[in-house]
Amino acid sequence: MKVTTPGAVPVYTVSGANIARPLPDWLARRRKRSLKNDAEYANRVELLQDFEFEEASACVRVSEDGQWIMSTGTYKPQIHVHDLNQLSLSWARHTTSLNQSFIMLSPDATKSLHLQTDRKLEFHTLGGCHHEIRLPRYGRDLVYDRNSAEALVAAAGLGTNRTGEVFRLNLEHGRFMKSYEIDVGDDDGLEGGLQGSIEAGCVTAAAVAENTHNLLGFGTSKGSIELIDPRVKSRVAVLEGLEGEVTSLDFNPYTGLSLVTGTSQGICSVFDLRRPVPLLRKEQGFGFGIKNILHLKTASQERKILSADKKIIKIWDETTGEAWTSIEPITDLNFVQWVKDTGTLVTANEGKQQHVFHIPALGSAPKWCGFLDNMVEEMTEEVRTDTYDNYKFLTKPELKSLSLDHLVGTAMLRPYMHGYFVDSKLYEQARLVANPYVYEEERQKRVQEKVEKERSSRIRGTKKVKVNQRLADKILARQERRDKVDTNAGVLGDERFGKLFEDEEFVVDETSREFKIINPSTNVEAQADASEAVRSQKPFEDDSELEDDDKDSFTSDQPIRKSSPDVSMKISTSGQSTRSRDTALGSRMQKSGRIGKTRQGDVVGERSVSFMPHKKKSNKPESEVAPANRRSASRRSASTNTFRKL
Repeated sequence: MKVTTPGAVPVYTVSGANIARPLPDWLARRRKRSLKNDAEYANRVELLQDFEFEEASACVRVSEDGQWIMSTGTYKPQIHVHDLNQLSLSWARHTTSLNQSFIMLSPDATKSLHLQTDRKLEFHTLGGCHHEIRLPRYGRDLVYDRNSAEALVAAAGLGTNRTGEVFRLNLEHGRFMKSYEIDVGDDDGLEGGLQGSIEAGCVTAAAVAENTHNLLGFGTSKGSIELIDPRVKSRVAVLEGLEGEVTSLDFNPYTGLSLVTGTSQGICSVFDLRRPVPLLRKEQGFGFGIKNILHLKTASQERKILSADKKIIKIWDETTGEAWTSIEPITDLNFVQWVKDTGTLVTANEGKQQHVFHIPALGSAPKWCGFLDNMVEEMTEEVRTDTYDNYKFLTKPELKSLSLDHLVGTAMLRPYMHGYFVDSKLYEQARLVANPYVYEEERQKRVQEKVEKERSSRIRGTKKVKVNQRLADKILARQERRDKVDTNAGVLGDERFGKLFEDEEFVVDETSREFKIINPSTNVEAQADASEAVRSQKPFEDDSELEDDDKDSFTSDQPIRKSSPDVSMKISTSGQSTRSRDTALGSRMQKSGRIGKTRQGDVVGERSVSFMPHKKKSNKPESEVAPANRRSASRRSASTNTFRKL
C-alpha cells in the first residue's frame, strides 16, 4: 500500500500491479528463508485472496448488500466471486466465451445475468450456469429494469424497420417482448447480413434511473441520446449534438434531474433533463473513449462525478467541473466500480492483478477492511517521496541525441505527456557514451553557477538610499553569506534612524578627522590629494640632501612658501638606529614648549622644518660614532649588545 497521488486529495493504492511483487507459490516456498528478509515482500498487503486473473479482467460489480464482489476475466474466460466477510475467493468457474458485461439480479451474488460476446445471455446461480438464451444480434450493453423485471440489451445493427433495437427479455414471463426502436441513422455500406454493414449504426450504451422517475436512456453511434418512458413504451425526448458515439450513460441517483454522458472522443457532458443543451462540458484529456461514468457522494455530502477511460480515472465536481483528484494506473482500464458509501474503488483492467484504490476524502473504508483507516493514519505521518525520484524525464529529441529512441515501446521507457521517464542509471550511462566530455561540461557548468550565484548575491544585496549610500552598502555586506539578504536589517529598517538615509543634514563626512580616527582603513579621495601634497614637499624636509649649487639658487628675493594655518605638517624621523615603539595617536600631538628644541631618541612631531638655506649642523653627540655599514632596523646590532656595556 502506497500513496500514488499525493496532494490535497491523496489516493492510496491498496493492491495492484505496481504495489505487490507477485511470486508463485512454489517459488515462495523455495525462497522462504530469503524472503523473510525482503522488506517489500514482508510488508505487502493482500486485501482479497486471488483478486486477479491469468491475463486480464473485463468487468467487476459489487453486490447491493456490499458483501460480495463478482468479476469476469480471461484467459480462459472465467467468473470469480469473492466473499468480503472472509476476504477470500468464494468460488470460480469457467465459461465458453468471453464476457461483455453482466448484472446482479439479486441483492447478493446468488443470481447474475451475463452478456457474452458470442450473442448469448447466460443465467448463473451458485450451482453453475442455469440457462442460456441466444440473441438475434450482438449485444453492446446490458441493464436491468427492476420495476418491469426486464433485461434490456442494446444491440448492434439495424432491425426490420431500418432502426436500431434494444431487446427486452422479460424474466417474469421468460420471453422476449417487443423491442424498443432507436434511431441510429442509415446504413450506407455495401455489405449485407445479420449485422448489416461495417458502417451500420448501433445502440452503444444504456442506463436506467432506478430510484427516481425510472426513465430509460439509450446512446447511439451517431451521437444522440433517446429517453424512453417504460410506462408508455415510447420516446419522450432526444438529446443531440454530441461529438462521437455515446459510450456511457448515468442518471443522477439522488435527484434524477441530470444525466451525464461520455463519448468515444473522451468528452463528458452534463445535461439537465429540462434543457436540450448541456450545462457542463469537460474533456478527459487523453482522447480515448469513456469506459464508464458514475455519480459519487463524499463523506461531506459533496456530489462528484467519476469518469474513466483506459488511461486515467478523474473525479470532478458536478456543478463546476473543477478537478478533485485523479488516478493513473500503469495498466489500461476496462471498468471501474465504486463501493457505495465508502472511499474504495475497484477496477477491472488489462493487468493480471485487479486494482483497489482508497480515497479517505471520499469516505471511510468499508466494514470488511476497516484496518485501512489505521494504515492511512500511519502513512500520513511518514515522509512522502515523489513518485519519479529515480527517473529522468526526456523528450523525443533528447532520446535521439542519446541514441535511446529504439527503446520506445519497451519497459525501459515510461511514456508521460510529451516525453518519457527513463531510469536515472540508464540515463547517466547513455550520456557518458554519447558525450565523453561530459565531465568538462559539468565542471564548466558548476563554475558558471558559482559565478552567477556571486553575481546574484551582489545584485540582490543592494539598497538605494538618498544619502550615506556607502554606509548602507557596508551594513548589507555583513549578510553576504546568508541565503537571503534582509534589506531592512538593523539601522536600515529602524524608523528612528530613517533620516540618516534621507536627510542631507545627516551626511557622514568621511574627510573629517573624527571619521578617520574611527575608520583608519577607509580610503577617501581627500586623503589621496593630501598625500600628493606631502610627496611634492618631501625633497625639502631634509637639508642634508641639498647640494651647494642649490644653496646658491635660493635668494632672499624669492618669496617663502608658507603653509596654510589650517594645515599643520607633523614629520617623524625613521632613520634612528634604535627601533622606535609605536605609540597612541594622542601622543603624537604637538606639546607646549619650545618648538625649535631638538631632542635625542625617538622624536614624534617635535621638529621644526624651515625652507631657508643654512649650513648643515650635526645634532649627534661626539660619543656617538656613525656605523660603517648601514643596517636594517629589524636586524640586531652587536654594538648595542647589553652584555658588552657591562
